[in-house]
Amino acid sequence: MEILVCVKRVPTVGGTMALTEDGQRVDTRMSGFTVSPHEECAVEEAVRIVERLGGSVTVLTLGPPDAADQVRDMLALGANHGVVLESDGKEWGPLATAKAIESSVARRSQLSSGYDLLLFGNEAADTGDYQVPVRVAHALGLPCVTGIKHLEISAEENKLRARREYRGVEEVFELPLPAVVSVKEGINLPRYPSLPGRLRAKRAALERLSPAWHAEGVRTLGLRLPEGRQHRAQVLGTGVDAVPALVSLLDELGVLS
Repeated sequence: MEILVCVKRVPTVGGTMALTEDGQRVDTRMSGFTVSPHEECAVEEAVRIVERLGGSVTVLTLGPPDAADQVRDMLALGANHGVVLESDGKEWGPLATAKAIESSVARRSQLSSGYDLLLFGNEAADTGDYQVPVRVAHALGLPCVTGIKHLEISAEENKLRARREYRGVEEVFELPLPAVVSVKEGINLPRYPSLPGRLRAKRAALERLSPAWHAEGVRTLGLRLPEGRQHRAQVLGTGVDAVPALVSLLDELGVLS
């Protein structure tokens, strides 16, 4: 079973979000980077499948040269190979990204055996794009299913069964392989990287390619940050002097009977 997992380098969640002066991009100069939680679960799912059925897991990312750090993080979790599609650092939209991935997959198929399964996270943590896996599947002529939280592979029958919930109803899909699947956080619990895994990932040779950028026919007008709710702490008092105010507050909240 040969599996490709596509991941994206995204800013670490938790800090205050800021935009560049032109309002075209998220300002990441003071941010750390990671991969989206959905994609980390996709890597874990791929590793588990290969542990059961044999084969290998390749992790691919499109981004600046420093995105190799995120690929190595995924190698430390058990992936076998890493591919970096190096860009000039600017944000590629879903159309250009899908085209670059599709070209890389097609190139692999020409040079050797292709992939049996392409896994994606359901959406990126920064831009929230849902388009890339669907566009890649369409370009490659492969069946595709999204939003999956349970996946079963039958190597003997050369097919997969995927399940997801939609409005309280469970949907079950059966797809022939090769296929494209996007998974959601919660399909599994990703493992922590081991020390041997980290050392192996640090020494691993990565394949680096320079994809051509394709015009998308769309442009960003601008980004805006939603107005956040202002939270202010109220000091009830100090020591025993705060007890009456605390009791009164608990009574207002209905905590006291």
